[in-house]
Amino acid sequence: MSTTDKSPRSSGSAVAGAQRLLDRPLASYQLVLGTTALLLGLGLIMVLSASSVLSLQVYGNSFAIVQRQLVLAVVGLAGAYAVTRIPMTLLRRLILPGLLVSIALTLATFIPGVGVEVNGNTNWIPVAAGFRLQPSEFLKLTLVLWIADHYARRQKHLDNPRLVLLPMTLVAGFCAALVVAQNDLGTALVLFAVIVGMLWVVGLPGRFLGAIVAFVGVLLVFFVATAPHRVARMLSFLNPMADPDKDGYQAVHAMMGFARGGFGGVGLGGSRQKWGSLPEAHTDFILAVVGEELGLLGSLVVLVLFVLLAVAGVRIATRSRDPFARYAAAGVTIWITAQAAINIAMVLGLLPVIGIPLPLLSYGGSSVLVTLVGCGVLLRCATTEPGAARALAAGKARRARSSAARRR
Repeated sequence: MSTTDKSPRSSGSAVAGAQRLLDRPLASYQLVLGTTALLLGLGLIMVLSASSVLSLQVYGNSFAIVQRQLVLAVVGLAGAYAVTRIPMTLLRRLILPGLLVSIALTLATFIPGVGVEVNGNTNWIPVAAGFRLQPSEFLKLTLVLWIADHYARRQKHLDNPRLVLLPMTLVAGFCAALVVAQNDLGTALVLFAVIVGMLWVVGLPGRFLGAIVAFVGVLLVFFVATAPHRVARMLSFLNPMADPDKDGYQAVHAMMGFARGGFGGVGLGGSRQKWGSLPEAHTDFILAVVGEELGLLGSLVVLVLFVLLAVAGVRIATRSRDPFARYAAAGVTIWITAQAAINIAMVLGLLPVIGIPLPLLSYGGSSVLVTLVGCGVLLRCATTEPGAARALAAGKARRARSSAARRR
């Protein structure tokens, strides 16, 4: 009887405790900070594990690839910190120049001798010391911020569908068209998700939103149908075992990795797929290596972390009183969540193979750098929630007093 009596009280107490934690002014801030740190740390570990064999074969050093990832991660962390420190007004003034530079760099990839082709996509620019820049990654962030700033300035006119749609859809559509022209349908799909998601966030009427979704769907079908390699990927998605040694190769070997990992995994570093069986094991298909080495348990941890990051982003977007912060938080959340969902669905065989990295986990210097800066934007937006800035200032004051007391 006593056990029966205590159980409901314990459950209610746990729920009440969780609610108290979420009601704290810095709950969203701490959620973004914690999930980002955990995803980045796990990502660096898994990039090291998944790339060690390839890195040794190509560079003669098992750590060469993860070292590059670490360098760009440090740059991204510095960028994220800078974003959290600058005033919101200055951040908004930098958005348009940033978007124009991102568009110019994306256009530069079409110049012969400047753009570098990798796996059929010409969307890289060489920088220095073997590093390459992918302008379309920067285009994601700057476009999201431009849309947020644009709608924040038109806050009083968002009941007019024409002002909601124009010029946003023209600018965003042009950016997406540039990415499609680079033969990068995966990144374009993320941009389409951002466009549709932001139109929903600002309250575009359902009939207009439905027409936009239908138009995007027709575009995607057209792009797939007019490219033989995409048609082959679609057919292999429907039946990967029909051609397991060619078009279905990646999907089949990703499934093999998950199957071998089981619930608990074979142990960190124990993957067989990373020995050349699974192409892009450290980039687009890194989740398959997570599933093999850390098992279902490790894969679920990754999913939970992305869900928590999305929940934090939604909390910021719904709780902030600043229009720009609301739209920026919503845009960054849509971007990262959509990209993660597309990659995870692809690796699990729920979508055709699309070249797109898993945010913060996959190898890709431009991707991890820009995603970290995007998380920095989320942190900056979280400080506009009621009481958050005051709580942060109080925490800094306490740490300063504690440090002064220790020096005495």
